[in-house]
Amino acid sequence: METKGGGREMSRGNDLERKGSRPMNKTFSNLGRHLILIIGALTILIPFLWMITTSLQTKAETYTAQSIFPTSWHWENYLQAWQNAPFGRFYINSLIMSAGIVIGHLIFDSLAACAFARLKFPAKNILFIVLLAGLMVPIFVTVIPAYGIVSYLGWIDTFAALIVPRLADVFGIILLRQYFSTIPMELDEAARMDGCSSWQIYWRIIIPLAKPALATLAIFSFLFAWNDFLWPLLVTNAEEMRTIQIGLNGFVGRYGTSWNYLMAGTITATLPSVVVFLFFQKALERGIAATGLKD
Repeated sequence: METKGGGREMSRGNDLERKGSRPMNKTFSNLGRHLILIIGALTILIPFLWMITTSLQTKAETYTAQSIFPTSWHWENYLQAWQNAPFGRFYINSLIMSAGIVIGHLIFDSLAACAFARLKFPAKNILFIVLLAGLMVPIFVTVIPAYGIVSYLGWIDTFAALIVPRLADVFGIILLRQYFSTIPMELDEAARMDGCSSWQIYWRIIIPLAKPALATLAIFSFLFAWNDFLWPLLVTNAEEMRTIQIGLNGFVGRYGTSWNYLMAGTITATLPSVVVFLFFQKALERGIAATGLKD
């Protein structure tokens, strides 16, 4: 009996030791995770800090300063950068282009995604595989034929050249198709019994239920359009049609770069992307989780 009692006491002691070690292991695990997150955050934030401080230095300090922080804060650099180039016009061009691309993606991507997810037609799976294969084609391969078409139509230096070739996006179609597939087909069948057409099902049932995915696509599309450099550079020659990203290139000269003005303009150009992300962050998280892209 004493042996059995002693064995039980030993097992209880081992259980207590295991339970005591679990909080310690969990604490160390949390510390390790937070340390990794802090290092990652600093890696991302330090370039932004350098960009902000450089925008407040003089041109001479950007080449000779020994510290990341300026000796004096020159807030007038932002005004000077705005006056050195027609940033107001660049902003308007970028806003018009981004809005047109976002609207096009929401309309055409959702229509194509709804067809792949909800309708039955010949060779649907084959066409979807071809669509997936389009993701593997580098964008640089399509630039030359797209430019040839735009030039043939006489669209150079127009908003049509900036917007029309990018009204649809393969990634957006796949993103929405995956979300539309999660909506029960019974809703379509019930709507058809009530006399709804395919268009009415799309507009009155699918679109209202797909707001998180549509919000996610809108954010991705805006960030892509706002930060795009290559395509606007190719299809615009006149300064009044330049976008904000192309306008920043004006501070890079043959005999030197005005880093303080360039950084001031870059911060100004970055603000819309930051504002859009902060305002729609929750919608972006819900949309990514709902479409299954989080994992």
